[in-house]
Amino acid sequence: MNDTTPRELDQIADAAAAASALLDRTDEAVRAGWLRAIAVALDAQSSMLVGIADDETALGTPRLAGELARTTAQLRLFADVIEEGSYLEATIDHPNAAATPPIPDLRRMLRPIGPIAVFAASNFPFAFSIAGGDTASALAVGCAVIVKAHPGHPQTSASTARIVIDSLREAGAPEGAFAMVSGFDAGLSLVDHPAIRAVAFTGSVRGGRALLDRISTRPDPIPFYGELGSLNPVVVTASADSEQGAKLAAGLAASFQLGVGQFCTKPGVVLVPHGSVLERELPQHLATQPRMLTPGIAGGFAGGGERVREVSGVRVVSAAGDPGDGTSPMVAITDVATLQANADALLEEVFGPFTLLVRYQGDAELDAVLDLLPGSLTATVHSADGEDVAALVRRLEPLAGRLLFGGWPTGVAVSWAQQHGGPWPSTNTQFTSVGATAVRRFQRPVAYQDAPDAVLPSALREENPLRTPRRVDGVLVTP
Repeated sequence: MNDTTPRELDQIADAAAAASALLDRTDEAVRAGWLRAIAVALDAQSSMLVGIADDETALGTPRLAGELARTTAQLRLFADVIEEGSYLEATIDHPNAAATPPIPDLRRMLRPIGPIAVFAASNFPFAFSIAGGDTASALAVGCAVIVKAHPGHPQTSASTARIVIDSLREAGAPEGAFAMVSGFDAGLSLVDHPAIRAVAFTGSVRGGRALLDRISTRPDPIPFYGELGSLNPVVVTASADSEQGAKLAAGLAASFQLGVGQFCTKPGVVLVPHGSVLERELPQHLATQPRMLTPGIAGGFAGGGERVREVSGVRVVSAAGDPGDGTSPMVAITDVATLQANADALLEEVFGPFTLLVRYQGDAELDAVLDLLPGSLTATVHSADGEDVAALVRRLEPLAGRLLFGGWPTGVAVSWAQQHGGPWPSTNTQFTSVGATAVRRFQRPVAYQDAPDAVLPSALREENPLRTPRRVDGVLVTP
């Protein structure tokens, strides 16, 4: 796959800008049809796409088939979201001369912001890539999309892009509604291009920080929606460890080794009581994993492991035997004092099959660890039935966007209530990149004051022809 040239990129961006002007005025039912058409086409080519992706990533047919099914489910969810209509946040205040100050006729709703640059992820060649959640949510609300392909799976990307483009064309979408570019320089130029109105990125903190810094130098800085690194802390209470430590060890092992640990929701730091059953039982569940996605990711994993090994007071347990062409998972074990003295080294994400066990003794040490933790996508509590963990939950709420109880964070449902985003550095946004409200990233509010009914969007017209859910004079009205 050849790198996109500067001239090609300009043409693609100009076409996206022209398409966005048309998408902006396209009815929800029409755009929903486009999304469903893409989903049908991807499902029809599932065997071909999965085969190509497995050759490039070695993630395995079952995992990739499931991921592609998730991708088409996302497209269908966003089709449902825009047809339901509440995503517009349509709000009407009728005139009220008696109010202080007087209220004119005000009608407010969310509008698409324009062409979006999406940076595909390495670890999800379908669900967070060419036709993934960022693309689906942006197209849904009426924004053209230009995806920068990830070099880790170029043929998968090219094949998926062809299907998306062909599906949109056959469904009647305007030319330029979707495109793909390739190459490092093309990605930077895409961020710089004046047609681009927002950037969505899934990747490392370092990569995201570089893009955010570059965006800040634009003459017109634009939103950056980055899903970045995440430790996803897990707290195991003493009672939970006593009752089910062996079961928790098996669950943790399955979660942090899933997909060779290349999940943004991998549990990367686990707080366990001193002398825990979980710590004792965990090593028996370690097993050599398949190769990692790219040599760069494998090198980063090895380097992170070495960084942790060099810290005095840390014991590292790995899978037995020579991993050969695979990857040997690692469990690092330490105490609170060592973590406090080496937080920079131990609390930097190690992307891959790695987790850090931190032994704590009592609430004071547990609180000391929580004080050190950066923002994460998730935080998990394992407690005994009936155990009072309200105080612990209050401590964890500021640290993560999704709190789990009795489960493991790998696996992110695609639904209306999902939240996939937390405090920096896990993301740099208050929004989610998974679930129905992911569309909110690519919209901006516009209010119309004393506007003639004929110029208003359908959702704000008095007769409400599309039967859109609205808040009218402070009252939520669902037709």
